[in-house]
Formats: sequence, structure tokens, C-alpha cells
Amino acid sequence: MSHTDFAIETQGMTRAFGGVNAVENLDLAIPKGTIYGFLGPNGCGKSTSIRMLTGLLSPTSGEIRVLGETLPGAEEKLRRRIGYMTQKFSLYDNLSVRENLEFVAQIYGLNRRASKLRIAELVTLYDLVGREKQMAGSMSGGQKQRLALAAATLHHPELLFLDEPTSAVDPENRREFWERLFDLCAQGTTILVSTHYMDEAERCHGLAILERGIKRADGSPQQLMAAMGARVVEISGDDLRNLKQSLISESAVLSAAQIGSRLRVLVRSDIEDPLAWLKPRVASRTMEEVRASLEDVFVTCTGERLAGVSKGATDHVA
Repeated sequence: MSHTDFAIETQGMTRAFGGVNAVENLDLAIPKGTIYGFLGPNGCGKSTSIRMLTGLLSPTSGEIRVLGETLPGAEEKLRRRIGYMTQKFSLYDNLSVRENLEFVAQIYGLNRRASKLRIAELVTLYDLVGREKQMAGSMSGGQKQRLALAAATLHHPELLFLDEPTSAVDPENRREFWERLFDLCAQGTTILVSTHYMDEAERCHGLAILERGIKRADGSPQQLMAAMGARVVEISGDDLRNLKQSLISESAVLSAAQIGSRLRVLVRSDIEDPLAWLKPRVASRTMEEVRASLEDVFVTCTGERLAGVSKGATDHVA
């Protein structure tokens, strides 16, 4: 791929606050027309990274190119080419749906006729028909989410940033929201979305797993799961709580977590036959090796317990 194929490129992007790196040496290469995810817990650097990529925050060091423009320095050029939906609802509670959209249209310089046509289109597209006069502050979480997405895409941005956009909505609204994102992507919009939901991360074309401002893994969900440095075994039977405590004391076990009536165990990949290795440790309980999940990948490439584990398989597989 050439530079023109990427919507976002960074090298060594770093941001420090008070001598502590919130984001450290982050390298990204996000192809145009894809949905790319930042996956990680609160405080891992997702929002700080997005603020640097939108030009709202200057990096302490490193290089940033967004839609072919270098940041800092091209903020005004990029303003009309990108959209940004913040984690917290940022429209005006005391304005109606239509008034909020009209205000955003003025910010982006749409004339009256273009504004009217675009708002009518968005109201229909995001199921806000009949709510045009409703005050934004009286809307449900899902309705606010749709209004915020309509506002962020009102000017047809080439690149859309979404900072944990589904954190305050129910599963049905989350699923519908992602259908909207795939519609936008199919029309050519590049989307960068931050999340701490594993199921959302699996929907992305590519993603970076972040921990304490450091990129621990980068690639498609399928690549990351295939390259994971562990095998996954599920165990069924009695007294799983005590079995868990026994297994996590073993250096070959990266993680053990109970899921309903099963214990999900991650065994280091250098154990050639995890079932045979586990057999004397689980007594008469039932075992089977199962497919890895993105949550398993997250466990294997983050956390202090993994200090001695080689992460070469997941550091960069894109």
C-alpha cells in the first residue's frame, strides 16, 4: 500500500501529561474505507489518541498524517473532512433535534437549501421523524446516540471518529448503531471507533489493543486470534472455584475464568498438548479445546502476569 491508501498514519505518536505517557510511541496505518477499533479499558489512551488524531491535542513527539495532511498544522484543512462523536453527548439539551442539526450545519457552512435537504435526509435515515421539535435533553440514550451520529456525519466526512459511542445504550441499540456504521463504511467513509466491548471490537476490520498507552497488538480480529500465544480449554465438572485457584498458580496457565458451568483456561502455546497436560490436574472433569475469542487475545497480550511471555505473535500482525 502507498501513503495515499491510508486515512491515518502515525509514527511514534506520544503524549505525556506531567511526565507520564498517556500514549507512548503509537504507530498506526489505517486503510481508507475500513472500520478500525481501539480496544482497551478506561485510561488506556484511547481518547487521548483520538484527540491527537483530530487535531484537538498536540503530540509531545511523533509524526501524524490524517487524510494526507500533517498534524499539527492542518487542523483547519481537516475540519470539514472529518467528523467526531464524543463519548459524552455533546449537543445542546435545551435545543430541539432540528435546532441542533441546523446549528451544526451552520458550523460547517452549509447554505439554507443544502442544510434543509441534508437534515431531512438524516432525520429519516436515523429514525428521528416526528421528533424534530423534541428537546435533545428529553431523549433516550439510543435516540441521543442517533442524533449525535447524524450531527457528526451531516457534512459527509471522509473520516469519522467515534469515542466509545455505545457506552450508554442497550444491546439492541448498539447492534443497530453498528449497522449504521457499516452503511457509512460501504459508502467510503473511514471510521475509527474506540470501545471496551469485545463483541464490538470483533466487528472491526482491524484494531489495536491498548494498555497504559502502549499498543499491545494490532491486526484484524481473525489474525489476532490465530496468532494468540495460548490454547483455550474449557473444563466442566464440580468444584470449579477451587480448581481455578489451583490452575492459576501454574506458570503454564495464563488465565482461568468461570463462564457459567465451565472454566475457561488459557494454556501457554509452548505446551504441546494442553489436554494431556491438564488431565492429571483436573481429575475426572470433562475437557475440550475450543476456539479462541478476542477476549482471550486481550488476556494474553496484557497484564503483569505476562511479563515473561513473548508477545512477538501479537505485537504487530497487520
